[in-house]
Amino acid sequence: MKTINESIKNLPKEPGVYQYFDSQQRLLYVGKAKNLNNRVKSYWRLTPDITPKYSYTTRIGKMLQEASYLDYIVVSSEEDALILENSLIKQLKPKYNILLRDDKTYPYITIDESEEFPRFEISRKVIKSPKLKYYGPFPSGSKVLLDSLYDFFPLVQKKSCIKGNKACLFYEIGKCLAPCEGKISKNSYAKIVKEAKYALNNRKILIDKISERMFTLAANERFEEAAKLRDRVEVINALQMKSTIDIASRANYDIFVVVNGEQRGVVVKIFMREGKIVSSTHNYFRNTQMFDSSEAYKQIVVDHYQRAISMGVQRVLVPQEFDDLEAAQELISTAIGSKVFIEAPKAGNKAKLIDLAIKNAKELLKENREDSSYSIANDIKELFTLQLAPYRVEVFDNSHMMGQATVGAMVVWDENSWDKKSYRRYELQAKDEYAQMKEMLERRVESFSKESPPDLWLLDGGATLLKLAHSILDKEHISLDILAIAKEKVDAKAHRAKGAANDIIYTQNGEIVRLKSSDKRLMFLQRLRDEAHRFAISYHKSKKRKEDLGLEIYHHKGVGPQIVKKLLNYFGTFEAIESAEHSEIAKITNKRIANLLKSVNIIEK
Repeated sequence: MKTINESIKNLPKEPGVYQYFDSQQRLLYVGKAKNLNNRVKSYWRLTPDITPKYSYTTRIGKMLQEASYLDYIVVSSEEDALILENSLIKQLKPKYNILLRDDKTYPYITIDESEEFPRFEISRKVIKSPKLKYYGPFPSGSKVLLDSLYDFFPLVQKKSCIKGNKACLFYEIGKCLAPCEGKISKNSYAKIVKEAKYALNNRKILIDKISERMFTLAANERFEEAAKLRDRVEVINALQMKSTIDIASRANYDIFVVVNGEQRGVVVKIFMREGKIVSSTHNYFRNTQMFDSSEAYKQIVVDHYQRAISMGVQRVLVPQEFDDLEAAQELISTAIGSKVFIEAPKAGNKAKLIDLAIKNAKELLKENREDSSYSIANDIKELFTLQLAPYRVEVFDNSHMMGQATVGAMVVWDENSWDKKSYRRYELQAKDEYAQMKEMLERRVESFSKESPPDLWLLDGGATLLKLAHSILDKEHISLDILAIAKEKVDAKAHRAKGAANDIIYTQNGEIVRLKSSDKRLMFLQRLRDEAHRFAISYHKSKKRKEDLGLEIYHHKGVGPQIVKKLLNYFGTFEAIESAEHSEIAKITNKRIANLLKSVNIIEK
């Protein structure tokens, strides 16, 4: 391990990424450089001794004060350095970088106009072709829009409809005009498609159609169906911000603003196509004293265009210029395949669009200022001396019965609700609980490149598992807070009676904290732990039932439990055994067993 002094002397003059570490090998900061030698040296006064240039009251100054050694990675171009920097920040969550988490991709609604009877579909992939027309992007609500198109315009409803050459139920209920039987001409169908396209761009048409049907249903006392249509209207209305700004051109802009508030900040994205705002979205981030607006805008822009092509964009509008703007501009242009400019307008309609986004960002922060979930998160941060308020928490638990049907579960709390789309189940091979937790956490760390780390890990366990988690994260130089919650022992048995469970909390520093059973902070952590336990148990029971069914079927076929155990140890699951070749099963057992198993499908699907 080289000291900073030694590293600075031998820095290459090539593009790359540099990383500062503290004395415990924890990652402090990741930065990008067009010239590693020049960029890293710009942090330091080199004579008479190497000392930081920055004041210790600044974010970078504090980082340099903690820095013990430096590492770097050389890449082939400045754009590659920008990509690598963004990837490492998302995966490793360095202490002095900000992480503006947004792992979503934004779908489009697309139509292939080369088809004789084209239909609308949702697509997350963009294929550059003059035959394909794209609408969006839609951060949310794309399915609602698509469903509404098919409800109110007699389009070909399914891909298979045309191939069937026979009118189906959709024709009978008036949702399709049966081009498969030639009941509508190509030109007449094209007129319907044109009307649907117009409605997609002018969504008041769809809203009026939905509202009319909603009132009819309500008048007939079909209130549940009417409520679903009301929800549709709300989703479509929420897609875009209302704007009186007249661009007076067919401009295609992507607009990004970030506003940092007292407790948290918000990123607002607006997508304008052909002079109209087609959609907008926002996501919150955790307030941090380390906030740097230049770094924030660089991360937002680079991350967005790394995950999804923004179809047809000509300019990216931001409130201010930022570091590496030209490199980011080149990166976006290369990804999209045409020249894209990043601009910070100071006057005119483009500046008004920036002001509109900032106004909405401030309003979003104002609306959520009194949210109690942020209060409990900040209370937990202060009590356990965490780096960040734990607005997003991943909670881990595992479950088994005498070593059978061993599973792990991760549940996710995000801001003020369960993020059930992010829940994960793990089939585990390890035999003891320590090794099972190790297997599960290591698999989660491997996925950090796709799904960024949360603010906090909460483990169902004690000090031993806490140390395990720290060792896994330290090995990868990942900065992430961890807590463990262990069930209170009563007469040497775990006790989880509601209202009386004085569970033990193990903190970052290995300290033990006991809170009153009525303490809201303890109740919050217990709620998280109990949800992970519920999710793990439900998966375990499902897997155990499936295994018991498999064992019973194998028993009836004349295959004993020891042979089944041997097969499961090798293949892992009953499904894998079923799909295995006869020769492979014979190799593990013998030909008689292989003949029994391959004569029929053992597991019913």
